[in-house]
Amino acid sequence: MNPGSRMPETSATPSSPRDAEPSTDPGTAARTVLGEADIARALTRIAHEIVERNKGAADLLLLGIPTRGVQLAHRLAERLTQIEPSFNGEYGTLDVTMYRDDLRRQPTRAVGQTVLPGSLDGTIDDKVVVLVDDVLFSGRTIRAALDALNDLGRPRVVQLAALVDRGHRELPIRADYVGKNLPTSRSERVRVRLSDVDGGADSVVISGVSTGSASESGVAR
Repeated sequence: MNPGSRMPETSATPSSPRDAEPSTDPGTAARTVLGEADIARALTRIAHEIVERNKGAADLLLLGIPTRGVQLAHRLAERLTQIEPSFNGEYGTLDVTMYRDDLRRQPTRAVGQTVLPGSLDGTIDDKVVVLVDDVLFSGRTIRAALDALNDLGRPRVVQLAALVDRGHRELPIRADYVGKNLPTSRSERVRVRLSDVDGGADSVVISGVSTGSASESGVAR
């Protein structure tokens, strides 16, 4: 990673329903759908697809959506540097808290930081911006991210990379790069665990919620 790019502090302690731990209800079954090697291969493939679609990495900017999207953006930046030596290895963080449409329901959300690489001088004008998130679900988090981008400038194009797409879209939003399409029911929960955030091995776990609750962890709402 380029020294010019900064990462926000992260914590393995969940701070919102998006980051809540999987249900421990005895009636809830959980299974691992992606392991550490699967996630590594998916990120490598996404990095190659980004370079291929954009015919290189010129003017490319990765923006991770906290929390786990930031770590995924960091890993993608490392892979892009190996694939495309001209890529400077920088990436940024895009906090979407104040742009969410559910603030009235959860007004106590902690506000994070939007951090752009120093070389951009605070603007994303004419850049190829790739938003990076862990799980794409309803699309509401990405809608908030697009609103946040409008306050930063006018990128040439905006693309979306998601490690997991679990369906159930509520808005006309789709990912350009997907690590794994994962058919789920709304009563299931998808949990992305990353070693540098949660400890332990990388994994994607799906569990059934016996109560029918739709409170997802690592799920883009």
